[in-house]
Amino acid sequence: MKYEVTPEQKSAVKIRMTFTAEEWAAAIDRAYRETRHKYAVNGFRKGKAPKYIIETFYGKGVFYEDALNILFSDNYPTVLESEKEAFTPVGDPSVSLGEDFSEINVVLVATTPVKPDVTIGQYKGIKIPCFEYTVTDADVDKEIEGALERVAESVEVTDRPAQMKDVANIDFTGKVDGEEFEGGSAKGFDLTLGSGQFIPGFEEKVVGMTVGETRDIDVVFPDDYQAEALKGKPAVFTVTLHKLTGKKLPELDEEFAKKMGSGSVEEYRAKVRERLEANAATRSRNETENSILTEIAKTASAELPDVMVEAQEDQALRRLEYNLMYQGVKMDDYLSYIGTTRDEYKKNFEEEARRTVMNQLVMEKIIALESISATEEEISARIAEQAKSVGKEPEAYEKTMDPRQRDYIEADIKVVKLFDFLKANNEMVRAEENV
Repeated sequence: MKYEVTPEQKSAVKIRMTFTAEEWAAAIDRAYRETRHKYAVNGFRKGKAPKYIIETFYGKGVFYEDALNILFSDNYPTVLESEKEAFTPVGDPSVSLGEDFSEINVVLVATTPVKPDVTIGQYKGIKIPCFEYTVTDADVDKEIEGALERVAESVEVTDRPAQMKDVANIDFTGKVDGEEFEGGSAKGFDLTLGSGQFIPGFEEKVVGMTVGETRDIDVVFPDDYQAEALKGKPAVFTVTLHKLTGKKLPELDEEFAKKMGSGSVEEYRAKVRERLEANAATRSRNETENSILTEIAKTASAELPDVMVEAQEDQALRRLEYNLMYQGVKMDDYLSYIGTTRDEYKKNFEEEARRTVMNQLVMEKIIALESISATEEEISARIAEQAKSVGKEPEAYEKTMDPRQRDYIEADIKVVKLFDFLKANNEMVRAEENV
């Protein structure tokens, strides 16, 4: 087999593989051996008919497709391995026959999306906003209040109107221009008031209703609403409140602190603050790193393959689906309510997906330009940390590791070094909005 690689538009390469007549004949013979059991020919037991008989009965090209698949699957990985320094595939290839295909000129053409090269401008000596978040007593109080609410006892409310944080069991029917619309009605729906699950203004107007009351609620769909036909439209929802469920919070006392794994209220508050401060540090680091990449990416350019962008969009859609599942909401029900489909909704993530892909390419480019690497000692030290966290010896832990985990550790060390380098070589200015 001979091959040649030529660049294509949109960060792809065309791999033209040419096979000899002998290679083609061998592939045909192999296809016959592997698939002959599928063909029935009168006078022969299934799978026992000679190749020429099957070709006569079913047509000369009966084994062509399987033979081509054999040639491709046997040789395409070899080409990728040989060219691994030249390009990195980022998706499955589209495969076609050469225009002049024949038994003596067997040509397969694979058009493969590849990781693009990125051109970047200045990435040192620039002014970049950095972020530093702190934790206040009010933050600690709010976190503790949330913990109390999570373990609160649910009680039916009969002696007051609905208020924020109640769970309201409602029937509702929505109309636009006097006509009901798809996904705008439900019966026995449990709505947590203040959750933001419905469009702006809806939940606030359920507040104040009493059990058994029916009320017309006027709202306006946002201009950026997913369903095109409803964007900016005024709507009227007829709502009937059947039941209210509120929460009875426990006391913040020593008994509660012990349930939360602390010996006293003071110890519990200290643990809450420690956790919040760790989260604030992570948030500060993440937003600072995003800020660095945003500034550098302003001067970067690359021809992004659609497959890389779509992969990021799919990840964002999966994260949304997991979050909805955590809230007890099915993805299909949510999409039906907002009047859209998965493919349409996925378009909302395109801009962020492009930004994410570009940032990844920028990081890889600077790591290469600055020859940032992870030493064996650093990788071993990280593995030892992970082993200690699960109570294992490093040698035993490393034997059970997925091979990809070592690659992830190496990549993570490089990224940490990258941002240390960029922080040290740029003017980091604290953003005014930080608290």
